[in-house]
This record gives sequence, structure tokens and C-alpha cells, in this order.
Amino acid sequence: MKKYYLFLFVGIVCTIQAFAQDLSVEKIWKKYEFSGAYIDGFRSMKDGIHYTKLDEKDGKVSITKHLISDANASSETLVTSDQLKYNGNLISIDDYFFNDDETKILITTQTTPIYRRSFNAVYYLFDLKTKALKPLDETHQPQTLAEYSPDGTKVSFIHKNDLFVKDIATGKVTQLTEDGKRNKIINGTTDWVYEEEFAITKAYGWSPDSKYIGFLKFNEKEVKEFTMTYYKELYPELYTFKYPKAGEVNSKVTAHIIAIKGGKISNLDLGEYEYIPRIQWSGNANKLILQTLNRHQNELKYHLVDMTGKKPIHKVFYQEKAAQYVEIDNNLLILKDGNTILRTSEQDGFNHIYKLSFDGQSTQITKGNWDVIDFFGIDEEKGTIYFSSAEKSPISKGIYKVNIDGSSKKAISLETGMNDAEFTSGMKYFVKTYSNANTPPVYSLCDNEGKELTILEDNAKLKSVLANYKLATKEFVTFHSGTTTLNGSMIKPVNFDPTKKYPVYITIYGGPGHNEVSDAWDGNDYMYHQLLAQKGYIVVSVDPRGTMYRGAEFKKSTYLQLGKLEVEDFINTAKELQEMSFVDPNRIGIQGWSYGGFMTSLAMTKGADVFKMGIAVAPVTNWKYYDNIYTERFMRTPQENPTGYNDNSPINFVNQLKGKYLLIHGSGDDNVHYQNTMEMINALVKADKQFDLFIYPNKNHGIYGGNTRNHLFTMMFNYTLENL
Repeated sequence: MKKYYLFLFVGIVCTIQAFAQDLSVEKIWKKYEFSGAYIDGFRSMKDGIHYTKLDEKDGKVSITKHLISDANASSETLVTSDQLKYNGNLISIDDYFFNDDETKILITTQTTPIYRRSFNAVYYLFDLKTKALKPLDETHQPQTLAEYSPDGTKVSFIHKNDLFVKDIATGKVTQLTEDGKRNKIINGTTDWVYEEEFAITKAYGWSPDSKYIGFLKFNEKEVKEFTMTYYKELYPELYTFKYPKAGEVNSKVTAHIIAIKGGKISNLDLGEYEYIPRIQWSGNANKLILQTLNRHQNELKYHLVDMTGKKPIHKVFYQEKAAQYVEIDNNLLILKDGNTILRTSEQDGFNHIYKLSFDGQSTQITKGNWDVIDFFGIDEEKGTIYFSSAEKSPISKGIYKVNIDGSSKKAISLETGMNDAEFTSGMKYFVKTYSNANTPPVYSLCDNEGKELTILEDNAKLKSVLANYKLATKEFVTFHSGTTTLNGSMIKPVNFDPTKKYPVYITIYGGPGHNEVSDAWDGNDYMYHQLLAQKGYIVVSVDPRGTMYRGAEFKKSTYLQLGKLEVEDFINTAKELQEMSFVDPNRIGIQGWSYGGFMTSLAMTKGADVFKMGIAVAPVTNWKYYDNIYTERFMRTPQENPTGYNDNSPINFVNQLKGKYLLIHGSGDDNVHYQNTMEMINALVKADKQFDLFIYPNKNHGIYGGNTRNHLFTMMFNYTLENL
């Protein structure tokens, strides 16, 4: 009887395996069969117990209000589809924003992206009391970065690099600045390099009493221009924009305060600086906080401009210096007392939360040999701070709470896997997102103790799709580079046989600010790696020196020499793999995008004896071609550090290339310019090295749109099958 059951069980397993479906690039990148569901449009209201979202039914969109703690409670419709008509035409909703007392809504439509974060749109005003829908300003369209004044009587916006304000009651639109001009002067928003490297597009804000607007002005007249060619019509179209490369002139950025009544502009003298990466008003007092950085980005100053008296009073109330560079992030909160901020800093060697008062007194709140990642906010009534950190491991992210005096730190989520949070107003609830390397995200509503109240989305549909495929488990491993231990991951073929030898496909990034090795669901990239595993490849990733969440010393070890230690780590990882009994030592390949493309190109040259194949997508090939804020943060200028630039540029090592090398780039890449690949081509040709090349016309750094991703990954997949 036991033998019969065993035979039956084996038969069932074999049958399931026989009918398991095969993955394909088309299923992943064209049909998007493995795209998961997510929570869209969740927006907390000020009371902290309700939220709003966009609801679509029968092709009609409405904005509805819901009780957070009871998913089954009846909802209230705030805006119906029928109310979203102007001049008889139904407008679509791309996004929406409330004013401070939640009686008015600002709606964005016809949104058009400019760069990574910037956009233009057409805005509409909707009054929840009168149900009136009106365009923000039909004369000055499109607009960007519109917002209500704190008192709800006005709306500010930017049009063609100038600031405007509309009085809602009278409908009068006032132009506050008049010198805005493309590629010359920018008011209230940022230039390309600030948007990309400081992650800031909104460079203005209302004072709490709605009497002033503080803003930044960018004078980019002296910044050199970069021109891209777009191939669309009979004649190519040229697009020219300001792009300061390493060592080149920046925009001259100045800070100003404009009085809404009368329009008088006050110019703020902040002393010597190169950058103003942050500008923010206190929530309840007319006190403006600005941060400035020197060009080397290793001296950060906090400025206070006090507007509560008859004239502005300016002082520098805190400075931080570092041997390498000081990080700029969004972990900054001004407390209700109007005299204290919470910030994060790496000054003790790890990223932690500090309380900083306007008299310059700084108190450390969190401590330990681990990094704080995100600062979610504070419940000031209880004195409780909520944040995420990599306390348990650099590959994991947990959610925590701690008292403002640093006591009673407590995990309110799992400390393994990837946990993220979006808190409601008042910090009573949060939407938790949890995933791990082999499990799609689950979205749940939790109270501020971490107790799950309800599952909002469990991705059951995606999990049922995945059940039709025989997938390998991504495992976490370690590699060694000298005395340094590196975090890595490995996906082995499903029917892995340790007595056989397998080729290895190493997928990398390797640059500052991003970890490739993470205990998190990696979506379509994960499925593509499963496809490679189905075809008999071991897929490996590794985070070299210079990556995140292992403290400042580990992260900043690559200072002044981007590429040197990282490529050593990748080469040493490959050599360690070569010693493994189940690895074919002659079939190790490497692939990366952006910084990963830079590392792939270096690996294929400096590590030519180790890597048989390399695929470099949108690579930096010499840091002198990249923007100055990013590059100089880690390398200083080419004039100051010529050996750091030259000794780690793959262009200078192409004569060592031996393996099969594929270069891929989008000709419309405004970030890592196509120029990088053109110069790499010149160097390869000069060295008489054969290589493969593919250019995607007009595509930017992401190389997507239409069938592009399917084509790209099909090409990389076939190249791997043929050459590895």
C-alpha cells in the first residue's frame, strides 16, 4: 500500500512538472503576464481616519471617501463623473490634491512628462461645496506644480519658467516673476541637474500665513548646452537643453521671498555656496529653512530666514562637514513648535535620526551599526517617531517606532523581507507593503502598532499565474573580495544537478545609492532571470563596495575612484564562482544598465580573462561626460582628480577586450548621453576590437514604450544564448 501511494505521489509530481508552462520574453515584456496589482490612489484625509481614492466603474471615474478602519463601511462620493464636465466635455483625472481645509480639489489632466520627475499639465479647480469646475487659467497653459495657498484663497503655479498666482474669488491671475525664459532663467522649479540628482522639481512654497512665497531662481545662461537629435519627421528635430557636465559651470541659484500683496521681492543673502538643494517653510510660523552645499558637497549649512518680524532675519544655525560628501535626502520634518527639526545624518558612521533646534543644538535619537532608510513622520502628541531601517540586514527593510528621546524602539513589521509604509495624517494608520525575493507584494492596512486590520491586496491573481510555472528559489549568499564580505543572490536552474557544470549570468548595478541584492520582489526582472534559469543558467547578483546600508565607511570607500573597487569585487566574485564545482569556469557573463553598464564595460576590459560575454545598456564610459552634481559628489572635478577619471574609464582599457561585448543605448537619453557609447565605439574601433551594437532611436534612459522592452530583452536573451 505504501509503495502504491509513493508511486501515485511521484506520478502526480511528474505530471505537474510535465504540464508546467515555459516562460518567454514575450510573456514577460510584451503581454506583461506577471505584472502584479497595487494600491492606487490611496490618499489620507486630515482627520487621519478617512481616505479618498479614484473609483472607476463602467468607464466613469469618481472621487470617493472611505473609512480607513472599516473596509466594509459605505463610501461617500465626493466628485461624480457627471460633475467632471467643462464646456460639455468630460475631463480625465491624472491626479488630484486637496486644499488645506479639504473643501477644494485641484485636478491635473493632460499630463505630459518632461524629464524623470518634471511634467506639464492642465489644471482644474473643483469646489466641493458649490460643485463648480473651472480651469485654473486658460490663458497660461500648460502649467506645472500648482498648489493651493494654506488659507485656500489662492492657487500658485508655474508657466514657462515664471510664477503665477490666481485669486480664486475674483479669478484674477497675477504674474509674480517676469524674467523666466527657457534655457536662461527658471523661477520656482529646477534645472535638469537639480531634478535628476537632488530629486527636486518644486523650488517654491507658501508661507503659513499665505502672505509670502519663498522660491529659488536658476540663472542658467552660462551653463553649456547639450543637443539631442530626434528622428521623427522628414528632417530630424533638434532638442537643446542645459546640462552641466563634470567640471563645468553650474546654474547660479539664488533664494528669494516675494510678498503676494504688492509683489515686492526680497533677495536673500546666503553667503558662499554652490547649491541650494532644499527649501521648506515651517508649518505654523513664517520661518523659511534652506540648505546650502559647497561644490564638493562636503559642507552642508542649515539657514533660517525668520519672517515673523518687520523684516527678514537670516542666520546659519547648523553646519555639517564630511571628509567625502554629505548626503541630501527628504528625511526632514519641521515640528509644530516651529523651532525644531528632525533630520537624518551619517555623522556617527551610520545614517540615524537627529533632533536639531534652531539654536544649533543637535541630539541623536537612533543609534547602532545600521542605517535608517526612510523617515515616515512623527506623532507629536505621543512623541513617537516612525521610520524604516536596515537594522537586521542590508538586504532587508523593517518598519520601526521610537520615542523622540530615543527610548522604547520597537519593530512594527517583520524585520526581514521588504517592508514599506505610507502613513495617514496623524500617524494612526499606515498601508504596509510587504514582499520578499520570491513573493509578490501584499498590501495591508495596519494600526500604528503594526497590527494588520485588513488585507487590501494580496496579489492572489498573480500568485495563481505563477503557480503554473516551475520557478527556482532565489537564495541569498555571500562572496568575498579580499577581506571584504559581499552580499549576493543566486538563482539556480530548477532541475539543478550539483554534479553538472552551469554557465553563470551575473546581473549588476554596483553604484552608490542603490542595492541590487535585496530581499524584495523584483517583478519582471525576477521573471526574466527565471527564464534564464529555465534555460540552464545560474543567475547571480552581488553588491560591491560603495553600495548602501552597510554604513558610511563601506558606502564611501569608492570616493575619488568610482569603478576601481567595484570592478575588483565583481572580478573576485567571478573568480570565486569559477572555483565552485557546479560552475563552468569558462562561461561567466555579466550584464548591467546605466552604472551597471559602466561596470559591465570595465569588467569586460579589466576582467577580460574572466568574463566571456558582457551586455552594457546605457553605460557611462567616462565620468567626464556625466552631470556634475552626481559625478563631483563622488569624484570631485576632472581638473582636481584626473587619475580618478582616467584610471577607471573603460574607454582607456578597450585594448584588453577579449569576450563578446554588446553595447545598447537610446539615442534620446537625456541622462547618460548617447555620447558615452559613441566615444566607446571610437575607442573600440581605434583598438581594432570587434563588438556588437544596437541603438534605439529617440528612446530615453529607460528604453521603453510600445514593443521596445520586448525587443530589447529578446535581443539580450538571444545574445546570451548564442554567446554564453
